[in-house]
Amino acid sequence: MKEFITQMPKVELHLHIEGSLEPELMFKLAQRNKVDLPYSTVEEVKTAYKFGNLQDFLDIYYAGCNVLIHEQDFYEMTLAYFQKAKEQNILHAEIFFDPQSHTDRGIALETVVNGIRRAMKEAEAWGISSGLILSFLRHLSEEAAIEVLMAAEPMKDEFIAVGLDSSEVGNPPQKFETVYNIAAKQGYLKVAHAGEEGPAQYIWDSLSLLKIDRLDHGNRSMDDEDLLLELKNRNMGLTLCPLSNLKLQVVKDLRNHPVKKMLDLGLKVTINSDDPAYFGGYMNENFIATTEALNLSKEDLKKLTQNAVDVSFADTGRKVELLKLIDSYFN
Repeated sequence: MKEFITQMPKVELHLHIEGSLEPELMFKLAQRNKVDLPYSTVEEVKTAYKFGNLQDFLDIYYAGCNVLIHEQDFYEMTLAYFQKAKEQNILHAEIFFDPQSHTDRGIALETVVNGIRRAMKEAEAWGISSGLILSFLRHLSEEAAIEVLMAAEPMKDEFIAVGLDSSEVGNPPQKFETVYNIAAKQGYLKVAHAGEEGPAQYIWDSLSLLKIDRLDHGNRSMDDEDLLLELKNRNMGLTLCPLSNLKLQVVKDLRNHPVKKMLDLGLKVTINSDDPAYFGGYMNENFIATTEALNLSKEDLKKLTQNAVDVSFADTGRKVELLKLIDSYFN
């Protein structure tokens, strides 16, 4: 089964590009840019990747962002992800980036976007299509999010959607209702992290107030039968991240992960890697660990992969191509 999963065509919809920054590259960029890190060795960094919760991770994640300064840095980080994607047979990826993690340090938005987009264009030659999602940091103010959205307007064509990430608890969706309304008027698709550590109500609010087109995480929807029915009726995509959930102790054991139950309920669930450099695995590792823990069948794997294509923001022609490749692999 491991070999089958390794060769399987995949689509990734929940990947934070800054969360793909491996310790080795982090040290290389720190040295090049003369940035002091609170670690002396790669091994020290990896030892620090023991998180009690989401905030423990975010503290280290934002420290890692400090080494990203020049367009070349963002290019190298993104290209490294796509090289891994190529190895793991990822054919389409929709990636988040956190502009405020960089603009708040005085890095120009164009520097960040140009570096990431250059790598995305290079990956097209390898047969990997991709899209970029501009994410607001929810621990910051809505006014700050609006500022980022306005700054991004001249390069709007570079993005497929807006998103919402960072510390969930205490930062409910209604805090960002205005910026989502503005984004909708500008023509953006909309996604949001909800129900990872926050309650099921945050998912309801993301649906009704932010009017999202896809839900990131959504684990806590299992607490509310009416919500599960609503998600199913809406055909709402859920981008679940099993190894991330395990590492951040959203679940204590992968055997308790809700992805199989959600799949059996007919929800449009998908498997993704989230922040793979920090959480111990890219797509192959997530699929293999989840398959072993929940005894997923090849039919389950096919459905998860088809779901990812269905709820992706790829154009219709690309979706048809991807579904044909999946059918061909599984038949």
